[in-house]
Amino acid sequence: MKRREFLKTSLTVSTLAGLSSAPLGASAAQPSGGNREYYELRTYRLKAGTKSELLDAYLEKAAIPAWNRLGLKPVGVFSQQERTGAPKGTEVRDENAVFVLIPYPSLESFAGVTAALMADAEFHKAGAEYLQTPKTNPAFERIDSWLMLAFAGMPRIELPPYSREKKPRMFEIRTYESYSEVKAFKKVEMFNSGEIDTMREVGLAPVFYGQALIGPNLPHLTYMLSAEDQAAHDKHWGDFGKHPVWNKLKNDHQYDETVSKIVNRFLVPKSYSQI
Repeated sequence: MKRREFLKTSLTVSTLAGLSSAPLGASAAQPSGGNREYYELRTYRLKAGTKSELLDAYLEKAAIPAWNRLGLKPVGVFSQQERTGAPKGTEVRDENAVFVLIPYPSLESFAGVTAALMADAEFHKAGAEYLQTPKTNPAFERIDSWLMLAFAGMPRIELPPYSREKKPRMFEIRTYESYSEVKAFKKVEMFNSGEIDTMREVGLAPVFYGQALIGPNLPHLTYMLSAEDQAAHDKHWGDFGKHPVWNKLKNDHQYDETVSKIVNRFLVPKSYSQI
């Protein structure tokens, strides 16, 4: 191959590789977000009326220490608290489940975590009761999982002071479903254009924002807010609704009809949760 043809081919391959690794919507004017985290949100579904003691022991004593040894931290583990009186257009979903949030620095770390755990003798020893439980006594019914990419406007998990200090706290996790991929991306853009900063400003204390890449009910995004208690959380939402930046964004017609359905869950952290 002639040198000129070789250089032309190499440049084309390099360009395509760069485009394939860029997140949805990245352009020459937008950074590719190489330091943005990936999140796995797991839901361990339990049978109605069953408890989570076996799963809790496994997560606390085996899984979380093993994930931490791989550099995956902080890991959040939550149960759901019942809540009524949701705003119009919002579906509150109550489930007998344990929710686990795991951050990953890269797709490679996500892809390799299962093999790493299977080779970890300490993990197998600490989690033996859970890992070897008989079919007649399963720790869960099924696991649902979503893989998400952090928003450019908040590329990593942020822990509020009451989380770092393990003080009483509650969380709200919200999923915004869209009827088209374009509208879903426009909602991500809306968050990055001022909605995230406004939520921080009014005290909603966001923990993460994730654009769903893999999982059911696509396209959608999911994010988590926090507060010391429910009363404080409700007040912060009220302040957000009156904020001029939010009102400017919601009246900007480029963001019309970006969300077709909102699902939210109110969560409380397990005693061993790192969030």
